[in-house]
Amino acid sequence: MPQMSLSWMDLGSVVASPWLLLLLAGASWLLAHVLTQIYTFYKNSRRLQCFPQPPKRNWLIGHLGMAPPTEQGLKEVTQLVGTYPQGFMVWMGPIFPLINLCHPDIVRSVLNASAAVALKDVVFYSFLKPWLGDGLLLSAGDKWSCHRRMLTPAFHFNILKPYMKIFNDSTNVMHAKWQRLILEGNTSLDMFEHVSLMTLDTLQKCVFSFDSNCQEKPSEYIAAILELSALVAKRNQQLLLHMDFLFRLTPDGRRFRKACRLVHDFTDAVIQERRRTLPEHGIDDFLQAKAKSKTLDFIDVLLLTKGLEA
Repeated sequence: MPQMSLSWMDLGSVVASPWLLLLLAGASWLLAHVLTQIYTFYKNSRRLQCFPQPPKRNWLIGHLGMAPPTEQGLKEVTQLVGTYPQGFMVWMGPIFPLINLCHPDIVRSVLNASAAVALKDVVFYSFLKPWLGDGLLLSAGDKWSCHRRMLTPAFHFNILKPYMKIFNDSTNVMHAKWQRLILEGNTSLDMFEHVSLMTLDTLQKCVFSFDSNCQEKPSEYIAAILELSALVAKRNQQLLLHMDFLFRLTPDGRRFRKACRLVHDFTDAVIQERRRTLPEHGIDDFLQAKAKSKTLDFIDVLLLTKGLEA
């Protein structure tokens, strides 16, 4: 009996240790968190059983790599849509389900829903956040609503209409380039590359009033944007690189950070230059000068709107 009472006294002193109590509390919280995540995953999996899914490649990677960003991948997606015309589910690894909606009526319901209902792809969008920031594309909730209100004036018909000349000019440059390449003996052209350059050329002119002539000569800024797009698409197909700390250690991660710095340095320089221009001339004088040219750059709308709200 004395030995038993002594052991209970020792146990009581151990339990009374504040560090041990803190450790037990932390372990209990971690266990509760893990169990909650497991239960949530199980509940969501049960709800998603109504969606058909193609056969997985294996249990670990799920459907990753089944439809790569290539011509063959596009054919695979076309076959899936033909097999599952309403929609289907794929697994990005063992625990990330992705719903693909195909039928116009179903897609319309999602597109017409509010931003709070039509949730965004948190995993894929997290790959874009170091590049694009938490703006209109990636944000949600109140922040998205605020950004949307700021951008509304930029998409007014009277502002967009004068841009048609810029659209046509950029398209004419692309057509002239095609004619020259054909005369030089080229019998096939990569339409995606040429149309992408034309689109980026147009965006620079409309957003920044910056003519880089990127359709005719190389541009570091355009090259960085194309590289970022390719790296994000490549990362999305590799399950292990979904983890940020692993991606940062890879050569692709270093290239991604370098391209981000180049893109951000360019846009920051343009924004700072335009900010210096606005106070020098005054908002009214600036708007009158823009009215004569009949174009108001996208960046001007953002800066003016932000200034008025402030």
